[in-house]
Amino acid sequence: MTRLAVPKTYKLYIGGKFPRSESGRVYEILSSKGAFLANAAQGSRKDARDAVVAARAAFPGWSGATGYNRGQVLYRIAELLEGRRAQFIDEIRQSEGVPAVAAARQVDAAIDVWVWYAGWADKYLQVAGNGNPVSGPYFNISTPEPTGVVAIVAPQQSSLLGLVSVLAPAILSGNTVVLIASEKFALSAISLTEVLATSDVPGGVVNVLTGSAAEIAPWLASHADVNALDLAGAEALDWISLQVSAADTLKRVLAPESGVPAPSVERVTFFTETKTIWHTKALI
Repeated sequence: MTRLAVPKTYKLYIGGKFPRSESGRVYEILSSKGAFLANAAQGSRKDARDAVVAARAAFPGWSGATGYNRGQVLYRIAELLEGRRAQFIDEIRQSEGVPAVAAARQVDAAIDVWVWYAGWADKYLQVAGNGNPVSGPYFNISTPEPTGVVAIVAPQQSSLLGLVSVLAPAILSGNTVVLIASEKFALSAISLTEVLATSDVPGGVVNVLTGSAAEIAPWLASHADVNALDLAGAEALDWISLQVSAADTLKRVLAPESGVPAPSVERVTFFTETKTIWHTKALI
């Protein structure tokens, strides 16, 4: 007796849940040889708006957690990704058409990125913040705080490593994220959302949309409740128009870049705001 495989329905990831696109549209994810791999949800403007609502609702709790706690959560993601290493290797091998050894290197590098940023979660404050010299009986301290909801266009030519390299530093400091995955290599992004859903990441902290970045990005760039925009994977888009839309709503914008961003503390602090506190010294 021949057993029929159970076909998987791939969906968006919004608010810790897996909804279908409100548009009802899907598109085909193909292998490097043009073979069918999966149907992915084609995200829409409404999906983007729903994702922003979910990210905003999750922001107080996530930003209020300690850096140590957020670091533990990021490390937990690395643990779960390690446990599903074989699945991600196979998906990258099929999607990108690379040998299994190269796919394994990408998965291992993605796991290492999570661990690297997890280690910085309770340390970057000491690097980016400082005590300021003042004249008078005061303490004056500057400390970075998360900027809010960050919209990200993930690198479009990387299955997993590019996605992780822009996602991890954004959430490390307490921001919540709406991320547009690579349209061509969306399979790894969808599988990563399953890792996030079964880890300790609260629902709404990470929201992942699949589909056309050219269609979705303008709505996020102009959305008044999005505080920052990472255009890492927007090289092929009209990113000048995206920057103009972001300026209209006073967003900070990280410009497009070629390839996969290297791990850096600067990428963490870019999506923070510096808060300065004055406090009187006790008079004895």
